Amino acid sequence: MNLKRSNDRYLAGVCGGLAEQFGVSPFLMRVLYAAVSFITFVLPGLIVYIVLWNTMEKPDE
Repeated sequence: MNLKRSNDRYLAGVCGGLAEQFGVSPFLMRVLYAAVSFITFVLPGLIVYIVLWNTMEKPDE
């Protein structure tokens, strides 16, 4: 699996890239990611986001 960040982005394109990979709406992915982050008291979600941001390939220009 080759994960790439998306050009459809608000911050780094992580949720947009995940949405493209799994074939769902970027809006739905952002809502689900935010919900899971709040349920886990924000810090784990923030750490995972930063790790994904640094490991995912840059989007095609």
